Amino acid sequence: MMTINTIKQFFWNKIQKNLFFLLLALVVTACTGKSTFKIGSFKTTTGWGYTIASRDRVLIKQSIIPVINQTKSFRTEKDALKVGNLVIEKLNKDLSPTVTKNDLILLKIKF
Repeated sequence: MMTINTIKQFFWNKIQKNLFFLLLALVVTACTGKSTFKIGSFKTTTGWGYTIASRDRVLIKQSIIPVINQTKSFRTEKDALKVGNLVIEKLNKDLSPTVTKNDLILLKIKF
């Protein structure tokens, strides 16, 4: 009888250690896991726009240059992606994805 209890305790201790490491790994993964955003570009009738998706769901579809008083698309795909990457940068920092006119100037977006 004594050996059975010792064996049970041995395995119970092993299971507890493994559960502890499994829980620790899950907590670390949950704390460090950042949501990943994917950027895409698309052609509009007058230029370019961008989309930002997370987990295969489009969160933002921007077909016009934000902030300016006119309804214009980005002149080039590169410009659309620059602004889209800025928005992703803001989202990753838990900031508002709002783009300002100053952001457009700093990114050298022509409008």
